[in-house]
Amino acid sequence: MCGIVGLFLKDRALEPRLGALLSDMLVTMTDRGPDSAGIAVYGAPRPGRARITVQSSAPDTDFPALAEALARFDAEVAAKSTHAVISLDAPRLAEVRAAAEAVGAIRVMSAGEAVEIFKEVGLPAQVVDRFGIRAMAGSHGVGHTRMATESAVTTLGAHPFSTGPDQCLVHNGSLSNHNNLRREMLREGVRFETENDSEVAAAYLTARMAAGRSLGEALDDALTGLDGFYTFVVGAKSGFGVLRDPIACKPAVLAETDQWVAFGSEYRALAGLPGIETARVWEPEPATVYFWER
Repeated sequence: MCGIVGLFLKDRALEPRLGALLSDMLVTMTDRGPDSAGIAVYGAPRPGRARITVQSSAPDTDFPALAEALARFDAEVAAKSTHAVISLDAPRLAEVRAAAEAVGAIRVMSAGEAVEIFKEVGLPAQVVDRFGIRAMAGSHGVGHTRMATESAVTTLGAHPFSTGPDQCLVHNGSLSNHNNLRREMLREGVRFETENDSEVAAAYLTARMAAGRSLGEALDDALTGLDGFYTFVVGAKSGFGVLRDPIACKPAVLAETDQWVAFGSEYRALAGLPGIETARVWEPEPATVYFWER
């Protein structure tokens, strides 16, 4: 079933509250998916700097080893439970990522100038508290609480999925052609971490953008390239987008005010937002790309 949420802040005065608002939205969706949860937060980029979020099943040993391995890059490692955020010089992103992935059981959750992704097995409230999401500031973010239907309940199988710089995707639904697409992309050198069909969707969009398409154009391509039923919320450094399949059988609600744009699998996820009583509220149309950015 799964529950997804997204929040884009037009009013910069609300940015210190992003984590708290997004967390409340996601916790409200708990009964749509109780096995795992995750949130992607887009914070303010720092000039010349990048960030990599990593996860480990053995953080007590892996994170000290990670800090030691990255010392030669003058990278900073800040541990948050089973995750850590690496801050580094942007031109060295590729080599720092490679060095990090060589340490113990380290797995990369996201990389880029703005995004940080935290996800784990457990209820949304547990995940939110574990990583201190409520205290995080930013311009926009997306979240997902999962009911596994097509792959195992694992940390890596949780959403969001990130397959490109500052990109992420959360998904409610099921794809029917993901195995064929996976085989095609494997031949092209794309690497997958899980059997989750949502990771294939994320990689498809990344591949289309690598071929020169904008995010909006890549989402348009998905209407013919991805077969099945789905609602996607896709994050990028500049904003986030929403796309439903042509049948649009999965529930979805959008709301907008002068201060924010919000998405939820159900209206109740949006009911606590400031100014919701005066918001324009509507159901996104099938096969229509919506995108908001700065």
